[in-house]
Amino acid sequence: MKVRVLGCSGAIARDCRTTSFLLDHDLLVDAGTGVGDLTLDEMRGIDHVLLTHSHLDHVAALPLMVDAIAGQKTRPIQIHALQGTIDALKAHIFNNTIWPDFSRIPDPSAPFISFHPLELGQTLQLAGKQIEVLPAVHTVPAVGYAVSAGKGCWVFTGDTERNPALWARINQLDVAMLVIETAFSNRERDLAKRSLHLAPHALASELDCIASGKSYPIYITHTKPAETELIMAEIQRLDQTRPLARHIAHDIRWLRAGQEFDL
Repeated sequence: MKVRVLGCSGAIARDCRTTSFLLDHDLLVDAGTGVGDLTLDEMRGIDHVLLTHSHLDHVAALPLMVDAIAGQKTRPIQIHALQGTIDALKAHIFNNTIWPDFSRIPDPSAPFISFHPLELGQTLQLAGKQIEVLPAVHTVPAVGYAVSAGKGCWVFTGDTERNPALWARINQLDVAMLVIETAFSNRERDLAKRSLHLAPHALASELDCIASGKSYPIYITHTKPAETELIMAEIQRLDQTRPLARHIAHDIRWLRAGQEFDL
């Protein structure tokens, strides 16, 4: 399975694109502004979209992508998300005011998009991949995903604060790569807590939940562009300053748009 990072920033600026990942050629995980770097041919290859939640930085490009390619598809683009996320999209984006309701265009019996509700803990098979819906703790209904094509799992936390249920499940999985958000620096830790995001001090506590004997690369995503260097510097000090990490050296890296991984 190839994982292509289209966008992984917590906001926009030059060379900063918001969250979106292309798995192989046909499965999109979140639809932030990074989708705009795909060619029309690449967009046409997408059959399924998995959304973690309804916030704009994760869905902004979805209506524009649908508009660009839907008329050239022979079947609806399937959008998979929690029912709360689907309700938000219908009410606030595909509402014939902000954007056309492509779930009923050109005909309700043959629309450009179709919505498919997910439930926490559900496992589904899509595009030759097994996908498990993982818990997330955020200000709106939200999930993460574990995706496997027969080998180790690509795990994406989505937007989340401290999340014991997530680690209980991750520790049972064969994880090949973890993508976890850290949106704010420690100086903004109060804002991070209120908005249910992680800052480095909270990330450190979360990584302490990794089971003994488990080791895999950890990629940091969703950093605010103005704070990325500070966030990464604070994160790199985690293993040197955490008492519980005395005998643990995490493999922590910064995720960048344009990176590709074969899992």
